[in-house]
Amino acid sequence: MDAVRLSAESKFEKEIQALIAGDKGEKPPGWAMTPRAAQTYLMGSDKPVGGVKITPKYIGDASIIQVAIATLASDRALMLTGEPGTAKSWISEHLSAAISGTSAYVIQGTAGTSEEHIKYGWNYAMLLAEGPSHKSLVASPILRGMKEGKFARFEEITRTSSEIQDALISILSEKQIAIPELGEMIHAKRGFNIIATANTRDRGVNEMSAALKRRFNFVNIPIVDDLEQEIQIVLKRESELRSDYSVGAQPPEELGKVLVTVFQELRKGITKDGKMKIKSPNSVLSTAEAISVLFNGGILAQSFGSGKVTGAEIARALVGAVAKESQEDLKVLKEYCETVVKTRTGPWKEFYKAATEKLN
Repeated sequence: MDAVRLSAESKFEKEIQALIAGDKGEKPPGWAMTPRAAQTYLMGSDKPVGGVKITPKYIGDASIIQVAIATLASDRALMLTGEPGTAKSWISEHLSAAISGTSAYVIQGTAGTSEEHIKYGWNYAMLLAEGPSHKSLVASPILRGMKEGKFARFEEITRTSSEIQDALISILSEKQIAIPELGEMIHAKRGFNIIATANTRDRGVNEMSAALKRRFNFVNIPIVDDLEQEIQIVLKRESELRSDYSVGAQPPEELGKVLVTVFQELRKGITKDGKMKIKSPNSVLSTAEAISVLFNGGILAQSFGSGKVTGAEIARALVGAVAKESQEDLKVLKEYCETVVKTRTGPWKEFYKAATEKLN
């Protein structure tokens, strides 16, 4: 298939099928695999399963994934919270793909999200011609998930107005949706649940009501603090993007380490040796942003450079990422380069030269 991006259930179909085939434990009703197999799919396995290597989709604390999976087997819906770029949507997609067999039932929360997106709407041409009927009904992703016993995903729920969010209360409490126009009540099949995500930076935008919060179990996805772990994540995901898009030069591992070090130091406001405090920018310097910068650097090197990724390409890609929130953040980056980067050796020298040229 010549698709830009395959869904998780398509891209990792062999891994999912291998886990299902070798899964002999007791599954929760409506689930394609056991909770333990779902954890193996998310966290990866050292040993092949049925001759298939299970790659890690999430590199981090296994207990986070365990709590998320256990929640989905309970009467509570799952709320994944955290800073932007901490893999909330990634985890949501892969949990749905592994356990439900599809990650397609998704609502993207925006200021324009309406109750129709949560419950159901109508094909108004057919409604006028034939009146209310099953043919003219347009089921929301949540309604489809209820009918089929699948997970539905609600991305960035706090971007949606509070009144619309509260339409979920009866769905999560009663596990049913009334369609009075058809005189019907749709009851959720076993296996149905909702995975929602919310950015902590959106807190206060459209704060969830206490009643709705009680219907969710909250699981926080933390920013990766461990340097080596974040380097591993960034290099792995950059390699996957390069393969998916068939573009970009492969960056050396040492440049991945430079980039992640920059991100961690600017995020924490202190150098890795703990000797110097530095200013932090307002921009979100997430792991996802680091992956994007490294991938972009590879494309710059392949398209406009020598074909070899250097600190210069990384610096050029980084400046654009830092400037997203405010031009003042570029002053923070410049100060960081002059006080911290300037004294470092190896690939840091190319990075410093390109960054200062771009910032001056």
